[in-house]
Amino acid sequence: MSDLLLVRHGETEWSRAGRHTGLTDVPLTAHGETQAAALRPLFAERKLGPVLVSPFRRAVRTAELAGLDGEKEPDLHEWDYGGYEGVTTEEIQRERPGWSLWDDGVVPGPAGHPGETPEQVGARADRVLARLAPWLDDPAAGEVVLVAHGHFLRVLTARRLGLPPAAGALFRLDTAAVSRIGTEHGRPALLAWNLPAEGSAGPG
Repeated sequence: MSDLLLVRHGETEWSRAGRHTGLTDVPLTAHGETQAAALRPLFAERKLGPVLVSPFRRAVRTAELAGLDGEKEPDLHEWDYGGYEGVTTEEIQRERPGWSLWDDGVVPGPAGHPGETPEQVGARADRVLARLAPWLDDPAAGEVVLVAHGHFLRVLTARRLGLPPAAGALFRLDTAAVSRIGTEHGRPALLAWNLPAEGSAGPG
């Protein structure tokens, strides 16, 4: 089996402030661009298979600066946070003490922002993994790369490991971090997680 490399986009103004950034198409900050550019050496010498990128510009720009020539994949977009778009966890918890995205979900937003459940995000992740299956099942295909968003990639990780979507709560993922899912004895296994650019994504 080929390994799966996951790249979260670089910093944005909203990610720095802790605001839920789902379908709002915000750009990288200057620091976010620096983070993304620092990823370039990691991919320069690797044998890569498919590279899929979220269509939002924070992910597209991260891929460009990292030297990745990727194909836009609509299913890689971030969680639709509905009425919690742009709102921080602390602000939500003032009205809903103890609220957790993973356990309590979101409220509907305006038209076009109905919000998603963990299961709906998981269904998108499953579609991405099904599309990639021919490459992931082929050890000679090269490493598969996804450039996308924090919560979505956490859900996709859970699904790749055979866990329910809400188990993504267990996997913290910082901006511009790289993670690797490989295999052990023929089963998907987490090999490296949430590494900054200078930490690479482990050997291989």
